[in-house]
Amino acid sequence: MESETFEKRLNRVNEIIDRIEKGQLPLEDSVRQYEAGIQCLNALEKELDEMKRRITILQVQPDGQLTEQTLEEKTDAD
Repeated sequence: MESETFEKRLNRVNEIIDRIEKGQLPLEDSVRQYEAGIQCLNALEKELDEMKRRITILQVQPDGQLTEQTLEEKTDAD
């Protein structure tokens, strides 16, 4: 699962949701798919949080100096 892109894993979760909503699976399979989807969503959320921490915003100060601020710091300041 780690070698797949974020987008492919998100698409897989969407496919699971679609199959469950359409009633295409027996109940036991639906529950297993639901559990797998939740695990995948938790991993995706963790990865997304890490990506947010990595984003750096450059801001020009009135004196022309550039300062760096993480997206997380920017969000907290707003």
